[in-house]
Amino acid sequence: MKSNIVIFWILTAYFVVISTVYTLWNIALHDRIEWAGSITILLSAGLTGFIASYLALTKKKQGGVLVEDIETADIDDGDPELGEFSPWSWWPLFLGFAIAVVVLGLCIGFNFWLSFLGLPLVIVAVVGWIYEYYRGNFAR
Repeated sequence: MKSNIVIFWILTAYFVVISTVYTLWNIALHDRIEWAGSITILLSAGLTGFIASYLALTKKKQGGVLVEDIETADIDDGDPELGEFSPWSWWPLFLGFAIAVVVLGLCIGFNFWLSFLGLPLVIVAVVGWIYEYYRGNFAR
């Protein structure tokens, strides 16, 4: 995490310098400030500064060293349990199809009838995916 913090602080300084150079270059070349680019680069510096600050505060709050920062750590040491998923489940595919129908209805000439047909499919897919462990062979 320490290396990430350093990288983001370097990016923040880089964007501040580049914003200054970009603004001065436009003043010298066009006799005016090009606001869109100058502000965009400066806001990029702000965003990377926010990320660096957040990571620094998180590192301070956690108290210890992360497994990723230990030189002698194995890959398995930083391998937490990420949860449970169903590789045999068809619900994500059905949900993707249903959302595609809804978005297709909105994109192609605002065919709201197609979106209204797809919306119940989205609801059925979400409910099916949430409750797939409550029935059948996999009920708990």
